[in-house]
Amino acid sequence: MQLYPTAGPLSLQSPPPVIVARASNETGNSGELNFRLPDRAKCEGTWTSVAPRVQSNVRGIDLSIRGLGGKLSKSSESVGGINRGEIYAVCRNGTIVQGQFAMGSGTTSGSGTASDTQGNVYKLLF
Repeated sequence: MQLYPTAGPLSLQSPPPVIVARASNETGNSGELNFRLPDRAKCEGTWTSVAPRVQSNVRGIDLSIRGLGGKLSKSSESVGGINRGEIYAVCRNGTIVQGQFAMGSGTTSGSGTASDTQGNVYKLLF
């Protein structure tokens, strides 16, 4: 995950610094987020996304020769589409970074925006 400064003090630097964040559990719906600001302040937080799921329950009687008897099963699967998510991190120098993103269902890529309490705005890409 990369944060590119688009407005604020960091965007005025030439070239603007790119913040590389490490996200854990990238195939799940949430995980830890770790990165360092350009001043080397360590930041830790969380990312999360809302991935809608469909629950299916099957109950009935199976009268086929091979499967004579009852049939009972449950399944859960992701719904295709765009999932919304958020990031939130607190840095050791007191800076708070928060943002929102959109990602495709079943993918580990997306984009969004974030801002911090130091007046910076970021383009978020992963």
